[in-house]
Amino acid sequence: MEELKNNIKKLARSQADAEAVIAANRDDQSPEVQAKIIELECEVKKLREELVLARRRVEELTELADQDPLIEIMNRRAFVRELSRVMAAVERYDFSASLIYVDLNGLKKINDEKGHAAGDAVLKYLGETFATHVRQTDAVARLGGDEFGIVLTHASTREAQRKMQRMAAIITAKPLKFNGMDIRVSVSWGVFPILKGQDVEEALRAADAAMYSQKKARYSMAT
Repeated sequence: MEELKNNIKKLARSQADAEAVIAANRDDQSPEVQAKIIELECEVKKLREELVLARRRVEELTELADQDPLIEIMNRRAFVRELSRVMAAVERYDFSASLIYVDLNGLKKINDEKGHAAGDAVLKYLGETFATHVRQTDAVARLGGDEFGIVLTHASTREAQRKMQRMAAIITAKPLKFNGMDIRVSVSWGVFPILKGQDVEEALRAADAAMYSQKKARYSMAT
């Protein structure tokens, strides 16, 4: 990636140098100079095309670096960056935002009983469900394993709780169909308000702790 970015800088400098020579000699009507200008203009056109392709490649690589390898949502790295951005906006503009930490219940059991392909299908289903039911101004990521993160902008803790309850209800409403099998899916979650002066990792830990408390209470009730 760094090598590609350095090549882009070199191409841009070469283009700028060629354009400067053309501009400085545009009024010279001698055949030799005009022939050189035509040659340089062809070179500038070629450099522009190479720059477009190189910049497009950087965009593609950046997108891949920020995307979870299994699901078409952010990975942890991209999510932490987005959470930092939202925290900075909350600090500056003083609006409500919430962080939701979600954990898939029983992934190991699904993998053991139905196979890892079934477990992957469940993870994809969760990621796609979350991404479908949030706004474009929100963010969804797979943080790793069976854990997901969601940032809801302009949403209080109560609003985030209600939003997550609706998404959880959608997930548990009917089993996921996979290769002729019915897979029942449920999640645990924790909600944490994004406030001024917070640290990203501190917020993630707090939301994770809230999720764990809900999961612990769920299994205590079940037993």
